[in-house]
Amino acid sequence: MIVINAIFPIFILLFLGNRLKRFKITNDTFLKTADRLVYFIFFPVMLFWKIGGSAPDKGISVSLCAAAVLAVAGVYLVSLAAIRGCHITRFQAGSFSQSCYRFNTYIGMAIVMTTLGESGIRYFGILIGFVIPLINVMAVSTLIWYSGKKGSPVQLITWLVKALISNPLILGCAAGIFFSRFQIPFPVFMDNTFQLMSSVTLPLALISIGGSLSMTGLKDHAKVSFIAAGLKLLVLPVIGFFLLKSFSITGIPFKAGMIFFTLPTSTAIYVLSAQLNSDTQLASAAIMVSTMLSFISLSVALLI
Repeated sequence: MIVINAIFPIFILLFLGNRLKRFKITNDTFLKTADRLVYFIFFPVMLFWKIGGSAPDKGISVSLCAAAVLAVAGVYLVSLAAIRGCHITRFQAGSFSQSCYRFNTYIGMAIVMTTLGESGIRYFGILIGFVIPLINVMAVSTLIWYSGKKGSPVQLITWLVKALISNPLILGCAAGIFFSRFQIPFPVFMDNTFQLMSSVTLPLALISIGGSLSMTGLKDHAKVSFIAAGLKLLVLPVIGFFLLKSFSITGIPFKAGMIFFTLPTSTAIYVLSAQLNSDTQLASAAIMVSTMLSFISLSVALLI
């Protein structure tokens, strides 16, 4: 029942978002606006509220983040090997590599909220705040390398630093961790305000994701998309599982980690691929395949 109770509502909202776009009740303008509201305001506020209002842990988050970083870095290296071994073109390489390790934050948070509650949100929030910088560095570096764009190392580092210090999710996590150290409860009126704002976040995000899902390019990129999905939804969880065990992580942190490892790839890979001259049709196909197959990987994660 835990699988149905946790995952079914997520995919219903994704399907609803897709149908709303299909019947033109929503459109691209609405979806872009919704994305911006969630990314820049609602989701960072929710992270700050959930992390800032919880008690600091005793080093468990450090071990959890270390396991996640090692697993993601390992799959990144495997994706680079797959580019050569599977004869993936330079134009496809950046999109392919991203789809092997980038994760859909909103789907992850929605599942964590319904299964693990407040404690799970804290661990998951800190984990994504720690891993996002590494993922950005790997994704941008790979895209630039295979796109053939010219630029000095200083320009690359400057671009990455600006992207990281201005990332709302990282800022929300960092602010929440800092605030939690003081163990000061939020006033009731602020607590209620944050609760109202947070209640909008995940339904709006999931409807937006559903509206962005597309079959574009799936026919021509099915093979590469399934390879990417295999690395993201099978190889990454297996590596992550053994790393979590090796760090002696158990309980809620372990469950939060496994949910993280089994998430579908992020819809952000499409935007970054378009900006840095990589295959957007492959990105679209990889998102679709990964999202559909993640029902299986997430179900296994919840049953472990």
